[in-house]
Amino acid sequence: MPIPPPPPPAPRPLRALRTRRRWLAAATAAPALALTLAATLPAASAAASPTHPAHPARPAASTSLPVTYNFLAGVAAALANPNASPPGANNWSCKPSAAHPYPVVLVNGTGEDMADGFSALSPLLADNGYCVFAANFGGTPGQLLQGTGDITQSAAELASFVTQVLGATGAAKADLVGHSQGGMMPRYYLKFLGGAPKVETLVGLAPSNHGTTLDGLATLETELATVLPGISSALGSACQACAQQIAGSSFMTTLNAGGDTVAGPSYTVIETRNDEIVTPYTSAFLSGPDVTNILLQNVCPLDQTDHIGIADDTVALHLVLNALDPARPQAVPCVPVLPILGG
Repeated sequence: MPIPPPPPPAPRPLRALRTRRRWLAAATAAPALALTLAATLPAASAAASPTHPAHPARPAASTSLPVTYNFLAGVAAALANPNASPPGANNWSCKPSAAHPYPVVLVNGTGEDMADGFSALSPLLADNGYCVFAANFGGTPGQLLQGTGDITQSAAELASFVTQVLGATGAAKADLVGHSQGGMMPRYYLKFLGGAPKVETLVGLAPSNHGTTLDGLATLETELATVLPGISSALGSACQACAQQIAGSSFMTTLNAGGDTVAGPSYTVIETRNDEIVTPYTSAFLSGPDVTNILLQNVCPLDQTDHIGIADDTVALHLVLNALDPARPQAVPCVPVLPILGG
């Protein structure tokens, strides 16, 4: 059931980090900085396509995989090899068990790839008995920055990948878990590309479900466009997905017209009050049947993660486990979690 909007946020802790967090927000999602990063970061070898990876079957692990709840560890892995699958993912010989009959497909956000986005969640899921699959959606194969292309095309890539996963595993449906754009983009697949019958559960970590004001940066771009004609089209070309996720965009209007959800799948949104990319943070939440909205600080007041760190957050990722298997809920730890780093 949907929860009512949370009360107005108290003054954020760690106010001294606000300037740095705004910069990181822009570097991750603002079109102008996405252009700079895309032009300066080197491309890795594109020998294997990360969109539909031809990974050899990975043998089943005989021991548990280590789970490191740290954003920087994921970034290091991605820098070393942007084509790499996160630990525990893309074992194409994996067959779902009776306890977990649906394979889990991980969906990256804007400006991240599967290696840095899911370095913690992927091994955690594998250790809990899930068949886990991941790909890079919305970017050029081999490049570090993914999730910048047209979201409708990314959704088509997801549709193809889910079909591939279902064919390999023999499963009737898949579960989807995504961060940021990766928690919102699958809704286009469900609503417009025939995905609803193929998906059991969609879990979004800080998803951009109703777009974002980017803490005022979107308004700044609009104001700049009045004195610099053409800036919006230039920034949109650099990161089309960034422009599509601005609150009030034509894409957002189309996606949410007629209701947030479609019949069939269940939906869980896990969001933090400290989200500096999806603003206001309440825009992440969904309305409709079979929806569960969770504010992290209502579960664990010690958790002060932000948008970037939520994908490496111990509390959030255990909530993901419970969303995927509500019949067998696990205890959710309540531990201090810092912005950006996770923990």
